[in-house]
Amino acid sequence: MHRWRSWLQGWALWRTPRPSRILILAVNAMAVAVGCVTVILVPVSIGQDDLIRFGVLAGCAWAATELTRHVEQRRAVAHAPAVAHIDSAAVWVMATTIVLPPVLALAMVILTNVLLWDRVKRRRTPPYRAVYTTATILLGTSLAIMILSTGLGTYPGLPATAVEFGVIALAATLAWAVNFGLIVAAIATHNPTTSARDLFSDLSGQILEAGAAALGVLVAITIMTTPVAMPAVLVVIAALHRASLVTGLEKAASIDAKTGLATAARWHHHAEQLLVRAQDAGTGIGLLMVDLDHFKKINDTHGHLFGDQVLRAVADELRGEVRELDACGRWGGEEFTVVVADIDSDQSLQRIAERIRLRIQAIILDAPSTETADPVTITASIGGVHHIPDTSTTVDDLVAAADAALYEAKRERNVSRVYPTTPPPQQQPTAQARERTDTPPQ
Repeated sequence: MHRWRSWLQGWALWRTPRPSRILILAVNAMAVAVGCVTVILVPVSIGQDDLIRFGVLAGCAWAATELTRHVEQRRAVAHAPAVAHIDSAAVWVMATTIVLPPVLALAMVILTNVLLWDRVKRRRTPPYRAVYTTATILLGTSLAIMILSTGLGTYPGLPATAVEFGVIALAATLAWAVNFGLIVAAIATHNPTTSARDLFSDLSGQILEAGAAALGVLVAITIMTTPVAMPAVLVVIAALHRASLVTGLEKAASIDAKTGLATAARWHHHAEQLLVRAQDAGTGIGLLMVDLDHFKKINDTHGHLFGDQVLRAVADELRGEVRELDACGRWGGEEFTVVVADIDSDQSLQRIAERIRLRIQAIILDAPSTETADPVTITASIGGVHHIPDTSTTVDDLVAAADAALYEAKRERNVSRVYPTTPPPQQQPTAQARERTDTPPQ
């Protein structure tokens, strides 16, 4: 007894913030209660065929976990900590929810999550998180069971009409919403400073979850009509996982890790696309170079970790002002780039530059806890160019012109300078003359 008590007291759950701990315990208890109520309200007897099908699906779930284990481990490591991680357990959960009795569907939820935790997430996921995730899926699955038992002519069983397929789609959507909503709530209560943008930054990744649910419907049809074809499902799942890993790695390579903005290469590609569009339409395009003033001094005084915090704060302000995807990029070090399409004049671009400058100027960050210094404020110098491009104009031309304007702004600090077309030739700087306080690009 003493051993169990010591183990419970040492559980990582008790070290979580109180709101998060209350939510976790409440959801866990609710999952048990709702699961029991669901089994009682939807009484379906379990036949021998049901047990055989459950065994086949469970075996496939185990095989799929083993086949995709290394891919899932890499995805689990790569995903942002403030984003709900996605896996393909929904394939087997959805299939059992449609064609097997409720108690077996709920058992499949537990089985698949135990497999995933044991084979994929054990090293990185505390047990209480795995239990909580399982509880959220149990709640979503219980809701789906209630909907299917009401909306399908034969439950459990395959849909016979388009309306019944719609019922399945509704059940899958609501089950996902319950799971995703509770996971996001747990992340938000565990770290209240997490922004809504970060919490919902990877909604496009939920396409994988939707695809898994759709594949689950096909698995349900297969297990009921042609069970010998189940190995083909494993091949499809393995291929989809590898494709999702490649996509994730490509995305990670194009996003700057410190700021979440586009890397210089991705931003340059996006700017080229906007430039071609401006050339075809005969419209103006604007380009801004943003350089933080005295950033090296901030790094030297407060450390590079605090410098990274400054970069993230500036990136947030850039995104707040220029919301188009990939329009803002980290050029290197403490320099950022912004491209603005369909802008009519240099005066309009100047107003955008000033709003960005004032946003950055308004940033106030507390110095590291070991410091007794006053809060840290930030300023930036901004150079820009507005241009109506012809076919000979390149992004590098615009970058060079904006960089020259930035050189003029850096002479005064905390100002913005925007030129129409290009700055006068005599204002083009040399590498030695710029004398910035840049750190080397990272």
